[in-house]
Amino acid sequence: MEHIELVDRVYLRIKEMIFNQDLKPGQKLIQEKLADSLGISRSPLLKALQKLEGELLVEKVPRRGMYVKSITLKEIVDVFQCRAVIEGLSARLTASLITPEQVRELKNLFEVFKNVENIDALAYANADRLFHANIMKWSGNAVITRMEVLSNNQLKAFQAGLLRPPQETLAEHFAIVEALQTGNGALAEQLMRGHIEQSLAAFQDRLTETK
Repeated sequence: MEHIELVDRVYLRIKEMIFNQDLKPGQKLIQEKLADSLGISRSPLLKALQKLEGELLVEKVPRRGMYVKSITLKEIVDVFQCRAVIEGLSARLTASLITPEQVRELKNLFEVFKNVENIDALAYANADRLFHANIMKWSGNAVITRMEVLSNNQLKAFQAGLLRPPQETLAEHFAIVEALQTGNGALAEQLMRGHIEQSLAAFQDRLTETK
């Protein structure tokens, strides 16, 4: 049991290092050096790296070793396209299962930002992630929950934060909550897909501007 707990701690620590870009995309993971810096043996490190490989955050290159996975712009677009479909489905499923308490929880995430002129981007981004994660979790579909972990990992590793200003998306979040509250699964799916597709369009516009 202690060994399993150690593996989980190491896994979470390395994931944090990837998200913070202390370990950068494409960087080779020198296992002896990484184990020494974490004060552990190679056995729990290897198991932690295997978990991270399953989440597409590290990759094993034959005869070369283990690397932090580099994420291409095409892969980010692919993630958004999949999210639009999967999260749309999760919203439709959640609409038939959501409780009044869960509706209040979703509303409370964004109530604090209403009528605020200068919204804190980090606080809003955290609320946004929890909003989407909860709806996927409450869908009752275990496969959707697994996909949520993978897609969020990709976006975090790429440092894809807010793509549109809160003033633009706040009303969209409340509209999705209202559709969920009324049990209108078709509308909830439509609104969620549109919400994510607009973020994808903003991401693609940003790429065009930087070329």
